[in-house]
Amino acid sequence: MNLWKVFSRGIIEENPYFVLALSLCPGLAVTTSVINGLTMGLTVWFVITSNNVVVSIIRKTINKKVRVPVYITCIATIVTCVQLFLQAFAPDLYKALGVYLDLVVVFAIILARAESVASKNGVLVSFLDGMGMGVGFTIAMFVISFVRELIGNGTLFGVDVFGPSYMPALILALPPGAFMLIGFMMAGVKMWNQSREKAKQLKAMEGSEG
Repeated sequence: MNLWKVFSRGIIEENPYFVLALSLCPGLAVTTSVINGLTMGLTVWFVITSNNVVVSIIRKTINKKVRVPVYITCIATIVTCVQLFLQAFAPDLYKALGVYLDLVVVFAIILARAESVASKNGVLVSFLDGMGMGVGFTIAMFVISFVRELIGNGTLFGVDVFGPSYMPALILALPPGAFMLIGFMMAGVKMWNQSREKAKQLKAMEGSEG
C-alpha cells in the first residue's frame, strides 16, 4: 500500500470538508476568527488521529455488535482530555468554542474513519489516514476562518488589517455568509479535482499510445 497516498488523500482528493462534506457544523459556527478555526481544526486532527490508532490497536478484540458504542466511547474519552487541556491552559478558547467541542464526539468524519479504515487496517495505515484527514480538516477550517475574519471583520488574528475606514462585509461574519463561502470553496475544489483527474487520464492515454 502506498503510504503517501493514504496520507495525502485526506488533504485534497477526499478532503473531509470540501469533498466528503462531513461535519460542516463548525465551519458555520466557530470560523469567525482564525484562532478559533485553527483550534477546532487541530482538535479534530488530534482526536481523529488518536482515535484511529486506538481503534486499530483494539479492533480484533471488539465484538462487531457493539463496535459503534466502543468507537464513540473512545472518541468521547479523547475529546474530554482535549477539553480539560483547553480549559486549563486556554480558557478563552475553551469558552469561544463552547458546545462545539462537545459535538466533536459525534462528528461523522471521526466515526467514519474508525469504521472504514481503523477497524480494518494496522496502526501505521490508520495513523496516516487520521493524520491526512485531520490535516485536510484543519486546512479547511483555516481557509474558511481566514476569509471570514479578513473580509467579514477586517482583522487577522485579532489585529486590524485595513484600518478604521474599512467597511466589513458583515454577511461573512454570519452563518449564511459562511454557508455560501463554503459552497463556493467546495465547487472550486471539485473543479480542481476534476481537472487533475482529466490530466491523469490524458497522460495515461498518451503513455499507452506511445
